[in-house]
Amino acid sequence: MHQVRLDGVSAGYPNRAVLDRLTLRIPALTSTAVVGPNGSGKSTLLGVIAGVIQVTAGKVEHRTDSRVAFVTQRSRAADVLPLTVRDAVAMGRWGRSGLWRRLSRQDWDVVEATMSRLGIGALAHRQLGELSGGQRQRALVAQGLAQEAELLLLDEPTSGVDAAAQRIVADVLAEVVGEGVTVVQATHDFEVAGSAGHLLLLQDGRLWGEGAPQEVLTVDAIDEIWQLPPRRNHVDKR
Repeated sequence: MHQVRLDGVSAGYPNRAVLDRLTLRIPALTSTAVVGPNGSGKSTLLGVIAGVIQVTAGKVEHRTDSRVAFVTQRSRAADVLPLTVRDAVAMGRWGRSGLWRRLSRQDWDVVEATMSRLGIGALAHRQLGELSGGQRQRALVAQGLAQEAELLLLDEPTSGVDAAAQRIVADVLAEVVGEGVTVVQATHDFEVAGSAGHLLLLQDGRLWGEGAPQEVLTVDAIDEIWQLPPRRNHVDKR
């Protein structure tokens, strides 16, 4: 059963095409890793699925009409607004409560529980712009989780995060998949990609391969996609 289906999708930005006639399926109730070199179209694919980037050709279908949660690498709001961590995570509830309505007790319970889950409860009153890159990234992941969406998209969620925080994020994402959430994350981390239930490998805006990570992300595929130099066979002549 698929959660999202793309058929012949092309998309990009003014004067720059990125995705080229992309056809793929994203299975429901599992974690899908989107992998590829810089410029391969990973972030654009997530934007298309989230509906924030319009396609120029093809069709995108979602299995559910429920709201999609999209966690980007950086929040522009953090650069211009004096947001605390609690404020930022609470923004994830706006889709349910409405922009101008007060959050309910239940909403705030979700906010507190989500911050605790990501290990940032003690940072609740800190300004988001004052945090380290790893702390801010966990706050953005918490904001995404607070939306309680069936489909969670994340663009490099562990970028700039230390090893301990990487483990927290990875564990939480595994937990929410078990709770019925479909997770799709773009990543450069082969270890993260290898632990996913499904993998999409992109090259130059096209799908190079999809399926089980161990079948798609092979040594030969990595060498070809990332254009690594040929491996030499070392012979011990002793």
